[in-house]
Parts: sequence; C-alpha cells; structure tokens
Amino acid sequence: FFKDIIDAQLIAFSTSSSSATMPVTMAVAEENLGIKPPVASSVIPLGATINMDGTGMYVGVVAIFAAQSLGIDLSIVDYGLIALTTTLVSIGTAAVPSASLFLLAAVLGVIGISGEQTAFVVGFLLPFDRPLDMMRTVVNVTGD
Repeated sequence: FFKDIIDAQLIAFSTSSSSATMPVTMAVAEENLGIKPPVASSVIPLGATINMDGTGMYVGVVAIFAAQSLGIDLSIVDYGLIALTTTLVSIGTAAVPSASLFLLAAVLGVIGISGEQTAFVVGFLLPFDRPLDMMRTVVNVTGD
C-alpha cells in the first residue's frame, strides 16, 4: 500500500498542503490502487477536507503539552473536552500549510488556557512547525 502511494506522500511532504496534493492523490488512487475515477473524484476531495488525522493528533498532543508546561492540572473531563474539540476543529481545518496553529486557540480555550498563554504556546511552536506540518500532511493525505 505505502509503495503505491509514495508519490502522493512525497508531494504532501514537500507542499504541506492536502489541497495541493489532491491531483496527485487522485491519480495515485486511480492508477496504482485501482479505484474507479467517479469514486476517487468524490471521496478524495471529501477526505482532503474532513479527514485530518494528523492535525487532530497534533492539536490534541499540543493541548496536553501546553497544559503540562503551564502547570495546569487536567481532569478526565478536560481530556474529553480536548478530544471532542480537537475532533471538531480538525474536521473544519483548511487544507493549507500551518492551519492547525490557528485552531489551537479554540482547543486551548476550552481547557482554560488564556489568550496570552495561547500566544506564548504558538510562539514557542512556530519555529518548529514547518517540519511538523510536513509530517502531519503526510498522515492526512495517507488517510485520504
């Protein structure tokens, strides 16, 4: 499977954009995986829009990291809120580079992290986000 989709994964890695990778993903699905064109042309754009597995995992992990770094104790309810909010925001994430950084405010706000603290967390992550975004996009495109 991974050998067949490596072209889409490489484009996803280099562009950090599920949208930019979509033509290659559709070609790979049709030619290498044998998916019929009508199915690929309807499922892949939908997957590129709502199937953001890598983004969901990243935002959830960053929320827990931020809470621990800021000395905020999380309850089981907070973990549930992180999971729910992360799921919802990852569905609505734009398929463009570094879009998940803008979604952190929603998830961090749910667990009581202020806007000022959120800005600190985003500022800390920003220098490291490009390689992380490249890997997130590969996960997202693989799931499409």
